[in-house]
Amino acid sequence: MHACGTRAGRIATTVAVMAESRPIDSSLFSGDDLSGRVLANRYRLLRSIGTGASGRVYEADDTQLKRRVAVKVLHQALADDHGFLKRFRAEAQVAASLHHPNILTVHDWGEDHIAFMVVELLTGGSLRAMLDGGSHLSLAQAARLGADLAGALEYAHVRGIVHRDIKPANLLFDEHAVVRIADFGLARALAEASWTEPAGAVFGTARYASPEQARGIALDARSDIYSLAIVLYEAISGSIPFAADTVMGTLAKRSSESIKAPVEWGPIRAIIERAGCLDPADRYPDAQTMASALRDACEALERPAPLVLAGTVINQVEDPHPTIAIAADPRRPDNVVPASTGNVFDQDAHTAAPTPSTADDTQQPKSAKRRARRTGRLVPVVIATVVVAVLGGGAYAARSLTGATAHTMPGVVGLLESQAVANAAEADIDLEIERREADDPAGVVIQQDPAAGVRASGALTIVVSSGPPSVTTPDLATLDRRGVKAAAKDVGLVPEFEMAHSETVEKGTVIKQVPAAGESAERDSVVVVTMSQGPAPRTVPEVSSDSKQANAALIDLGFTVTESKTFSDSVEKGLVIRTDPGAGTTADYGSTVTIVISKGPELVTVPNTFGLGINDACAAIEDAGLLCDSVHYSPGDVVSSMDPQPGEKLRRGDSVTLYF
Repeated sequence: MHACGTRAGRIATTVAVMAESRPIDSSLFSGDDLSGRVLANRYRLLRSIGTGASGRVYEADDTQLKRRVAVKVLHQALADDHGFLKRFRAEAQVAASLHHPNILTVHDWGEDHIAFMVVELLTGGSLRAMLDGGSHLSLAQAARLGADLAGALEYAHVRGIVHRDIKPANLLFDEHAVVRIADFGLARALAEASWTEPAGAVFGTARYASPEQARGIALDARSDIYSLAIVLYEAISGSIPFAADTVMGTLAKRSSESIKAPVEWGPIRAIIERAGCLDPADRYPDAQTMASALRDACEALERPAPLVLAGTVINQVEDPHPTIAIAADPRRPDNVVPASTGNVFDQDAHTAAPTPSTADDTQQPKSAKRRARRTGRLVPVVIATVVVAVLGGGAYAARSLTGATAHTMPGVVGLLESQAVANAAEADIDLEIERREADDPAGVVIQQDPAAGVRASGALTIVVSSGPPSVTTPDLATLDRRGVKAAAKDVGLVPEFEMAHSETVEKGTVIKQVPAAGESAERDSVVVVTMSQGPAPRTVPEVSSDSKQANAALIDLGFTVTESKTFSDSVEKGLVIRTDPGAGTTADYGSTVTIVISKGPELVTVPNTFGLGINDACAAIEDAGLLCDSVHYSPGDVVSSMDPQPGEKLRRGDSVTLYF
């Protein structure tokens, strides 16, 4: 809108701006719909699109940048809490510094008689809305979604930021089904607000809280990993683990047991169970390791079908799982809130989930895995023992009655050597023992002569396994992850992957392996393979104002450099204004850093307004980006002189004086 037009129009515009910036009645923020209001003289609230315990979310118009955004307006009670506002400012700044494709972008934040945060507007709806609409995720979809979310959490965690409130309502989709995590930093600010009394309250939706969160103890990144495990469990099954009749009942179970997932979930099962361990020390050490496991699961599963998005819900849909306060009871030994606590709200308690099956063997130690595989081979031992008892007893009776020197040979194949020796002695049979390498576990009888049940005189010869032959560890140095898996499988080894940065080894190839290539290893044992993530991330440096020197410094650090130019009133033409990302930011090796170079101040041409009336003359000047001033004006006068003269160059925003 032009500030000019007619004098009456200019005055009306000024009054309108004043009206928009006048003090707002605080009662309007008690929970009423604020659609139509303007915050900070910039964000016009168009319609309410959601409500939670911390505030209301609006679709809004950013009148300065002419774009649609989402504005989260926090409750009035928080505006009167100075401690909360201080924490909110700090956490909002941190959240605004996060730049990741799976983290909701924070554009702005502020206080206009109420605290608010401005974020990007997404139209795909939330995972909560998707699940409530009856759409569950396939295993492949859950693996892909989980990998993206774990990657986003790792990005935040390495910067010292723990989300504290991972739940489906905070997982939003854009129109391309790309997921974003919302409300980074807000949970911590709310946790320290005075309205969360009593002291020691734990923030985070109870349905997705980690055991340590329920106890009110210090949290770290592994709490977010646990909450993500519950989200994936619900996304696949439609219910949460440990569901009880009350929220407190659910938390009590969660504080005493680890999550168990159904066997039918294949590779996803082990991931959810490890991430959902009761003890944080037993979970994934970081979100990056969990993301890597989920990416491996993606490779093992079919290609995921497109997600069925719920879309942005209109008409003020309530968040069914708002952030709530749960007061920990210090009198209880486990510090779990009792089921009778009255200040807990959970809108849709679920019935108890089916009892899950036992943990996958991928959760067991390596030695336990080998023992389990070999124990499976000993199943025939039990059957053989029964047969031997019958045959041995019959032979003993026959010998007692007839006195014959021939013996009925007991069946000992499948027995341990010690059991075979005992049975032969009981039957008064001489025993000869041979040993041979075999796939059967060491000490198991794999062959006998004569066969079981044959009546014969003389010794019984048995062959005892000395265990599987050792294998030679292959050279994995030039292989990628898929090639490592194939080569290890070919010789009977189980690959276990670790990730590390390397300045010399190409990303995606092997840095080292244990055992080393050529070394002997027990069949079915683990070969630990460290894969390269490429060079470690770099910190963008402060660069010289000289563009050539700045370019060289960035290239030396491994960045790809581009240049852009913009006007500047403060930096001389041709000198560097800044870099994007800015100095001090951590960026991946090889990523692009843009050097922003000054074009000097932006100059505009003074238009010719001779002979024009004041309204038309001022409109022309303001359209050119200049300010209009007048001297000796009387109604009906036209411009007789200008300062500066038409055609001169001025900086945008400079003033032109009209004489009448």
